[in-house]
Amino acid sequence: MAHMTHASHIGAVMSVADIVAVLYSGVANVFPDDPKNVARDRIVLSKGHAGMAIYAALAETGFFPRSELNRYYMDGSVYSGHVSHRGIPGVEFSTGSLGQGVCVACGMALSAKMHGKSHHVYAIIGDGENEEGAVWEMALFAAHRELSNFTVVVDHNKMQAMGFCEQEAGLSDLAGKWKSFKWHVVEVLDGNDHAQLISAFDSHEDGKPTVIIANTIKGKGVSYMENNILWHYRDPQGELYEKAIRELGGDPSCEII
Repeated sequence: MAHMTHASHIGAVMSVADIVAVLYSGVANVFPDDPKNVARDRIVLSKGHAGMAIYAALAETGFFPRSELNRYYMDGSVYSGHVSHRGIPGVEFSTGSLGQGVCVACGMALSAKMHGKSHHVYAIIGDGENEEGAVWEMALFAAHRELSNFTVVVDHNKMQAMGFCEQEAGLSDLAGKWKSFKWHVVEVLDGNDHAQLISAFDSHEDGKPTVIIANTIKGKGVSYMENNILWHYRDPQGELYEKAIRELGGDPSCEII
């Protein structure tokens, strides 16, 4: 998708892809044939620039035909660069302005609790997003309201748009910060490992919202992209595209989608 449209953010997509895959393949209760089912769990990608990961997961899960991904980022397409809910079944909320998606997800969890609903709400945020003040206002509120039906996943690849987090603002002891806000904190050593992620999603504490800090690798799966900030913006073309497809176990001579 990034190759076809010269889209940015492939590094961020690759780091979060396993988290998204695990959510949609069994952890979250979703209904591809009935996307608005009131019993569905809500999934909000607050780091909306990684929307390709959501679109791909929705197509693989059966919300819409896989061929729809050929329209990604094209003029007039509903599949915009930052994830959008407009005209796309399975997307709960349009995101992109960092810090807003997770706050809306918190509101969804509060609403569910107030109305006695049993569904769960999941929000995925990025490292740089943890520097947004709104995130910590949300963290205070969710803990105060004991939103145990709410899980935030931090795609902790240690990088943000312009470099490594520790060089830009510093996120030292991220787990300790969330614990101080009275959240149930689960750290995942390898956030690109499905078994570890599934185990983390099973961990809860009564009366507390949960945050999963998933240690991921930006650009995971493609050697020249891993931990390389340039691939927050670049798109793979030519020999680099072919190399990426081969490293991911594909055949670059086959149709893309």
